[in-house]
Amino acid sequence: MKLRWSLVVLLIVIAAGLAAYGAFQRWLATPLALEEAASFEIPGGQPLATTARDLEQRGWLKRPRWLLFYARLTGADAKVRAGEYQINPGTTPRQLLELFESGTVIQHSVTFVEGWTFRDLRRELDRDEHVQHTLKGASDEEIMKRLGEAGEAPEGRFFPDTYVFGKGTTDLEILRQSHDRMRRELDAAWKDRAEDSPLASAYEALILASIVEKETALAAERPRIAGVFTTRLRRGMLLQTDPTIIYGLGPKFDGNLRRSDLERDGPYNTYTRTGLPPTPIALPGAAALRAAVRPDERGDIYFVATGLPDGSHTFSRTLAEHEAAVGEYLARLRQRRK
Repeated sequence: MKLRWSLVVLLIVIAAGLAAYGAFQRWLATPLALEEAASFEIPGGQPLATTARDLEQRGWLKRPRWLLFYARLTGADAKVRAGEYQINPGTTPRQLLELFESGTVIQHSVTFVEGWTFRDLRRELDRDEHVQHTLKGASDEEIMKRLGEAGEAPEGRFFPDTYVFGKGTTDLEILRQSHDRMRRELDAAWKDRAEDSPLASAYEALILASIVEKETALAAERPRIAGVFTTRLRRGMLLQTDPTIIYGLGPKFDGNLRRSDLERDGPYNTYTRTGLPPTPIALPGAAALRAAVRPDERGDIYFVATGLPDGSHTFSRTLAEHEAAVGEYLARLRQRRK
């Protein structure tokens, strides 16, 4: 009799276990209650129990304790990575844990544009809500110190490109990526420089590249514009480039460059001082860097905008040719205003 009851109890236990196992397996394969893709963030150091509870509170996950049990069973509880994840409709609890283990977080991006100043770059970083801001209020000098470049001027030292990052990445880390990228790009360009380049250092190449970047948006013109400035440097002539004046004026520049601005001496006034300015004036791209170290020198010492919609320039070897080109530009300008 006792043996019979024991057998009955055993069969009941086995049946209950099989039922529970089946329910658990069905739960693992049942999609979360999610109708559209949504983002979900796991803060650094957050216990999986808290994560499971957050998912339940959003109405996405039933039986959060089963998620904890499965995670401990598979060892996933020690492998979950912090970050912001995109959870898509149809995701099952098993797939959810695999996602959290993978660390495949949502990728955001920030773009630094060729020709921007460091001030422009900082402004863009400061307003990105996905970046962890650790540098607001810090001086440029403090930022460079934190990058391990104490005493280095920041202008031109960051490569313009699109940088991809996960939510919570610090602004300092993004700046470090951009700074390291510019170092690599500049080193590569400097190693490939023309043998007779009048530039004395890679930093001078960076300065010239920043001027070329501000003078034209046409890739095909950059080497020739670099050639004009290189020829002027060889001859000891003033560079006479307006973008350096504008940079020197800083926030005081109102969009109108006056003769008094050209005549007022200062470190960035290339109308009153020979040679290159003391620092770059913008973020130069790869094409401008290459142009600076391998300029297209044709004997041109002047250039002026054509006034055509393509943003092109006319290059001249003599003052008379240049004055004629300026006249053509002014004529087109008057015609356009009519």
